Amino acid sequence: MTKTDNQMSALLGSRICHDLISPLGAISNGVELLQMSGLGDSPELALITESVENANARIRLFRLAFGAASPGQDIGRGELLEILRPIGAARKLAIDWDPPARIPRDTARLVFLLLLCCETVLPYGGNVTVELSGERLHLVIEAARLRHEPELWKQVTEGDLALPQASEIHFPLARQAAADIGTQLDVTLGETRIELSA
Repeated sequence: MTKTDNQMSALLGSRICHDLISPLGAISNGVELLQMSGLGDSPELALITESVENANARIRLFRLAFGAASPGQDIGRGELLEILRPIGAARKLAIDWDPPARIPRDTARLVFLLLLCCETVLPYGGNVTVELSGERLHLVIEAARLRHEPELWKQVTEGDLALPQASEIHFPLARQAAADIGTQLDVTLGETRIELSA
């Protein structure tokens, strides 16, 4: 794909996420009105509330990971933590990351694409440690049961490969995101531990 193709894809991702936020907001407002009417304790409403919160969190994650960013755009620690919190809870991931006050959005995009990769290889949950110091990024993935698919990680480190399934598109996108900020990713695979460095 050319740089223009990548930009068009990112703009498409931004547009889809933008259009989905509005109906989710309307559902959330509707739930709030029902709660005010005295129906707030029903298990049905609790399920809807939880589902809307999870959907909103995923949309925000997808917007950051797959959407377009303006040149020089930063993202603050508070917003990063708001997106991180539900990811870990919903996917049984213990994410250990203490982000700085602000980081470039394209760096945040790379981190969140790699977190999506972590989700894919941790179907039963696990621990992810993120270290970001200046331009150096290091992730450690640990779990008793990992999904071992070296071919997937080749999508992160090598170009000109056949595209994976749609559910795994974040792997080659992570490689592209690293290239966009002038770096490349190294992957070290172990039985219960994977290390990613950029």
